[in-house]
Amino acid sequence: MHKIGFGYDIHALVAGRKLVLGGLHIPFAAGLAGHSDGDGLIHAIVDALLGAAGEADIGRLFPDTDPHTEGLSSLHLLGEVMARLRDAGWSVVNVDTVIVAEEPKIAPLVESMKNILCPVLGVEKDALGIKGKTNEGFGPVGEGRAIACWAVALIQR
Repeated sequence: MHKIGFGYDIHALVAGRKLVLGGLHIPFAAGLAGHSDGDGLIHAIVDALLGAAGEADIGRLFPDTDPHTEGLSSLHLLGEVMARLRDAGWSVVNVDTVIVAEEPKIAPLVESMKNILCPVLGVEKDALGIKGKTNEGFGPVGEGRAIACWAVALIQR
């Protein structure tokens, strides 16, 4: 059996925070606001995986009112979700993602993100797509005030 899930996340950019995307710390003037490390790419992937498995979304599993998840690495959250999926007999076939940001440029970061995410997802590099797009100046993302991420995941049992 195969199932598909879709995930989305957006976070405001905040001066003085570390920027983390795909588990990668990126030198940048601002980071993503959030209860955990704010890694919008991983949050979108987590929601896609949970949706495919018919489970609750990231906010219900890891509420922003839980002091145990404050400042936590989103890689930890992804690891917990992967363990949950494996326990239910699921494995990841592939994940495809889009990061929408005016800056930083995503293309030079893709290989490093794949090196971090693929082992956690249990997939080869050709089963993880990461693409960078801009919002052509439109809205908070286009104005450089936020970064948005989309993900689709295919799982199998």
